[in-house]
Amino acid sequence: MKTKAVRLYGQSDLRLEEFELPEIKENEILARVVSDSICMSSYKAAIQGANHKRVPNDIDVNPIIIGHEFCGDIVKVGAKWSHLFKEGMKFGIQPAMNLKENPYIAPGYSYTKIGGDATYVIIPNEVMESDCLIPYDGESYFKASLAEPMSCIIAGYHENYHSDYDNHAHLMGIKEGGAVAILAGVGPMGLGAVDYGIHGDRKPSLMVVTDIDQARLDRAATLLTVEDAAKHGVKLVYVNTSSIEDPVKYMKDLNGGKGFDDVFVYAPVAPLIEQGDALLGENGCLNFFAGPTKTDFSAKFNFYDVHYSFHRITGTSGGNTNDLREALKLSGEGRINPAIMISHVGGLDSVIDTTLNLPNIKGAKKLAYTHVSMPMTAIVDFRKVGEETGDKFYTDLADICDRHNGIWSDEAEKYLLANAKKI
Repeated sequence: MKTKAVRLYGQSDLRLEEFELPEIKENEILARVVSDSICMSSYKAAIQGANHKRVPNDIDVNPIIIGHEFCGDIVKVGAKWSHLFKEGMKFGIQPAMNLKENPYIAPGYSYTKIGGDATYVIIPNEVMESDCLIPYDGESYFKASLAEPMSCIIAGYHENYHSDYDNHAHLMGIKEGGAVAILAGVGPMGLGAVDYGIHGDRKPSLMVVTDIDQARLDRAATLLTVEDAAKHGVKLVYVNTSSIEDPVKYMKDLNGGKGFDDVFVYAPVAPLIEQGDALLGENGCLNFFAGPTKTDFSAKFNFYDVHYSFHRITGTSGGNTNDLREALKLSGEGRINPAIMISHVGGLDSVIDTTLNLPNIKGAKKLAYTHVSMPMTAIVDFRKVGEETGDKFYTDLADICDRHNGIWSDEAEKYLLANAKKI
């Protein structure tokens, strides 16, 4: 079977190519990819090439397929796995397999026959052996593509911890009924964190979300409303810290003058980390979620409070398989809506330019449909593109998104898959 895929040959050397996939072995699975969410980690792998710790050294002769946030349908199952997986089954992938023999190897970084930016792939035996191929029962594909970033968010909530003084145990997870602050929290991952905090099983009673961009805060407030949060027992407050003389005092006043139990920092900015440190209350935990690019990145931390107020610090850079299962379950049940993270939609032929220029493209997550030919287009620009080109496809998509508060939806995906130009 032929597949079309975006393959990495070296630093910033991505190519969209068609090539033949071999017949699957008895311990492999053939799958049709439908959607892939383009991650900043793919940008880092693309510009670093073989210097990236997950990318093999021989990609110049054995190029890998990029993309690790993908969903699709199982097409053919090798005999070894036929008792667990069936043809037509939707699936999600946990790329972080953490194999003992090679902890860094992962789909989307390390393999020549599997990655998210392809039409068809062969899923190797170790993915199933690692329990990283996960059946998905949701109606739409894009929600499963976004389950991987959502799993990272969920991991952050689970990774935070507090001390039980009586037995010196670490109590894992955010403090239930406590106060949470999410700093720089209205980017794509921050929005997912707010969504999960409101609609997950373990909730705070207060959630304060900050940013310095009022337009992004206003948009977030229409997607994740104060009213809906209140229905779930969470007092949600959006704060523009750029207009406040003393943001730490202001936010503590929102919590009755007390510090916060859990603080998440969603941007790699030293003053923001220090602000988060200052916000912590007794036995509070700060989670540094944002991944810096500089290996010597550092910030000040108050160790007087570490000693006397039991302040904790942790960080997460990915979720595990259980986190991904939780993300798929919550998405499938409609309890969380990863669509709020999507700002752009395109086809497989938009992946190269999008990946290599990802830091310069404003907006949130970029979603690619791998059997579609379409420029990566901002959802807010659908109507303008339709009017400028006379293409009803874009105006119809604009109408659909308008019916869903300006965000992507199951309805939009169905329309695109039925009507978009094929790759």
